[in-house]
Amino acid sequence: MLRLFHVSEEPNISVFEPRVPSREDLDKTKKYVWAITEKCLPNFLTPRDCPRIAYHIGAKTTKEDVENFFSPDLNHCLIVESAWFREILNTTLYIYEFDTTNFLSSGRSRRILCE
Repeated sequence: MLRLFHVSEEPNISVFEPRVPSREDLDKTKKYVWAITEKCLPNFLTPRDCPRIAYHIGAKTTKEDVENFFSPDLNHCLIVESAWFREILNTTLYIYEFDTTNFLSSGRSRRILCE
């Protein structure tokens, strides 16, 4: 079952209003609600503006890469600059889970949803 989430520094969001995207690669004639899949959720567990690199074990990940870049109990890695450590510790994040019946799949959704 597909699960969709939104991570925010704002508590108590009761209505997610679709917005025109600021990204240049998205259609500016449509409004979107930003949602991410459970698989990509760890990528967003930092303050909004925190620069980060995230990667996970995938179908094309080699055994050598698993041994070099992951520990035995982890299949996802998130890297942040050490200068962000205090900000990460001091930021409260709120995770909202959506009812997926209101989401439509489109050709671009895989990219938007980070699947």
